[in-house]
Amino acid sequence: MRPAIFPLLPDPGCLLVILVSWLFSPTRSEITSLDSGNIDDILNNADVALVNFYADWCRFSQMLHPIFEEASNVIKEEYPDKNQVVFARVDCDQHSDIAQRYRISKYPTLKLFRNGMMMKREYRGQRSVTAIADYIRQQKSNPVREVQDLEEINSLDRSRRNIVGYFEQKDSDNYRTFERVANILHDDCVFLSAFGAVSKAERFSGDNVIYKPPGENAPDMVYLGSLTNFDLIYAWTQDKCVPLVREITFENGEELTEEGLPFLILFHMKDDLESLEKFQQEVARQLISEKGTINFLHADCDKFRHPLLHIQKTPADCPVIAIDSFKHMYVFPDFSDLSVPGKLKQFVLDLHSGKLHREFHHGPDPTDVAPGQPIQDLASSPPESSFQKLAPSEHRYTLLREKDEL
Repeated sequence: MRPAIFPLLPDPGCLLVILVSWLFSPTRSEITSLDSGNIDDILNNADVALVNFYADWCRFSQMLHPIFEEASNVIKEEYPDKNQVVFARVDCDQHSDIAQRYRISKYPTLKLFRNGMMMKREYRGQRSVTAIADYIRQQKSNPVREVQDLEEINSLDRSRRNIVGYFEQKDSDNYRTFERVANILHDDCVFLSAFGAVSKAERFSGDNVIYKPPGENAPDMVYLGSLTNFDLIYAWTQDKCVPLVREITFENGEELTEEGLPFLILFHMKDDLESLEKFQQEVARQLISEKGTINFLHADCDKFRHPLLHIQKTPADCPVIAIDSFKHMYVFPDFSDLSVPGKLKQFVLDLHSGKLHREFHHGPDPTDVAPGQPIQDLASSPPESSFQKLAPSEHRYTLLREKDEL
């Protein structure tokens, strides 16, 4: 008779350890890997998507991976619907076409998408589970504040840009389009809405949207296009919410420098709104055609004392206009010349042509020297860029390339 064979059973204690480990270990998050075949479909169907553009060889990317996965786990507990929030990633070495499409210049880069549209501001906060999860919760919060009484509109903070929508019904295509725009631009404007009986007094010609610009006496502006045409209302709202001349702060400095455009900056005292208004008017009058080649900014003289010292100025000298090309800084000779027709524009054109750079190193161009006057080579060196120091740091990112500016 053949002896009976019994399977060996594992030790009961070992089974208990395995079971407990399985029950209480956090589930490994399934981060969606994007490629050229699925990226549009996944992003277009996601209310909110946070995408990690990374490279395996980048040490900062390696450090972020477990944090990103755990943040995804936390958020998926709160938003279980797969289309509410998507955590995704792109291996930029494997999918360089996608990296080029979204102009990735550093690893890791965390970009936010809403229904397929990439948001202008990427995530630049702390790389921790708590910070990333809080950021997504903030993105999922309602971007539109509902008012219960029109008196609330009369007491708005008029130092902010406010967009107010008056609607008969919340469940309407008009409001859904308005809410979609607010989701994208809520960092730039305050969005408010009123419905039904509350909004009736403002709906004499139907649902409408109004822009209330900064300033107690600034007149309202009414949107006159279709309220269901997303492209039209988005373009109109963006024009109102994103000013031509933006303020630079230490909070948005990295974002602005990464746009890669030189800065034309007005340094002014915080309460000197007159100089700011003059600068805004002249930029709009002389430089609108240069939008896209240079960033128009204004800065608080007290907060940005160091860049002023860099060009041998102090807050007492403000208002001061300067260009920072990310390599050198150049000073507009005299603020009082701001309103001279073409003077500010020529200053910017001289940057693009290289004239400012040449003259700082070699003195006036020969074409600017009077006939018969000897040409002198006055070797000098313009102050180095100050705002370049606000650019993404190599202690936080792997930078892919250096920008070569005048």
